Amino acid sequence: MMLSRKIVPRTIASIVSRAYSADVNRNYDIVVVGGGIVGTASAREILLRHPTLRVAIVEKEPKLAFHQSGHNSGVIHAGIYYKPGSLKAKLCVEGLHLSYKYLDEKNIPYKKVGKLIVATNPVEVERLNDLYQRSLANNVPDVQVVDQAKIKEIEPYCQGLKAIWSPHTGIVDWGLVTQYYGRDFKAAGGDVYINFKVAKFTEAPDNLDYPIVVRSEKGDEIRARHILTCGGLQSDKIAEMTGCSSVPKIVPFRGEYLLLNKEKCHMVRGNIYPVPDPRFPFLGVHFTPRMDGSVWLGPNAVLAFRREGYKWSDINVLELIDALRFPGFIKMASKFVGAGLMEIARSALIPLQVRELQKFIPDIHEYDVTRGPAGVRAQALDNDGNLVDDFVFDHGKGDSALSKNILHCRNAPSPGATSSLSIAKMIADKIEQEFHIGK
Repeated sequence: MMLSRKIVPRTIASIVSRAYSADVNRNYDIVVVGGGIVGTASAREILLRHPTLRVAIVEKEPKLAFHQSGHNSGVIHAGIYYKPGSLKAKLCVEGLHLSYKYLDEKNIPYKKVGKLIVATNPVEVERLNDLYQRSLANNVPDVQVVDQAKIKEIEPYCQGLKAIWSPHTGIVDWGLVTQYYGRDFKAAGGDVYINFKVAKFTEAPDNLDYPIVVRSEKGDEIRARHILTCGGLQSDKIAEMTGCSSVPKIVPFRGEYLLLNKEKCHMVRGNIYPVPDPRFPFLGVHFTPRMDGSVWLGPNAVLAFRREGYKWSDINVLELIDALRFPGFIKMASKFVGAGLMEIARSALIPLQVRELQKFIPDIHEYDVTRGPAGVRAQALDNDGNLVDDFVFDHGKGDSALSKNILHCRNAPSPGATSSLSIAKMIADKIEQEFHIGK
């Protein structure tokens, strides 16, 4: 099937992000559900490859990058941690180079502050050596192992026995980057519908050219030939709308940061990370400088009581019950009960969090920090309680348009922001193959 058609002429106003309006052309070749960094980058890539297609993004919030894409540490990762040969490793290293190229082209501010992964005891030194070999296998640029003296040269206030130094790790505002992706998309002729929360997908038997109706909670409708969903924290719920399994289930984990007082921010020049402990699912606290000059410390990892719960008082009873009764969460929580309780304690008691930070910079004290922002991670779990650490694409069952013409990206694992442009290329390839675009 050839999806190539002339774009309808547009006024200047038609390329401005807007809420749904009944007087615009509502038929699209492809609709992307979800205006986070992965959805927006993918929509952009599809339209740049196929400029005659009509493509739209629908986003339930008042702007793009409202949740995970706008609530993260802002790090440009280099690809050190990931299993050699894995898709994550390939996409991250490729994404690193594509990101810096894009940031330079668009004059988006960023800083190459580098990253130290610091071993503070002999056990961590052994793990660090293994991590270094992994980084070499992943072709991480200019990575090296440094000794105590070099650690002090790079980060004068940091202590450690040995470290990995990644000079090309950087920082940027990924929410701002997503807005630039959106500008590219709209300038290429794409439409962005904000405040459009998808309520359901239905078939339109009276219109074989555009067989899928996307309806919002407010009753607004647009029609599509094909749909890509990149729903982030809502990805499993969106997939279930078209008959997909509820698994992998999204369980939200909140990461809470502390803020280093301005008087102490000079003590952190770049990213300072711990050596990952393979016994636990999450990385641990680290030091992250920000583009505005502040320094974030953390995060921890605690269960959020709603999908978009950025503080303890954010509670949605139905969403919380949905998470707590899921067999995969029960198994994971049972396996990591001790670590989970410690994370909760660190959330409640700042001194416990500071104690972890002092392993790296002893001169930081409780009175040097305040409570800071938080983000929520869309953690995909399987029924056995395993963290789903790879990409998951899904279709509904059967031969209907809701099954064949909708592709769900149910999991785009970290580092999704760094890898966003390389992920977008992979998804665009998949869209072309699945929906026979350009053939």
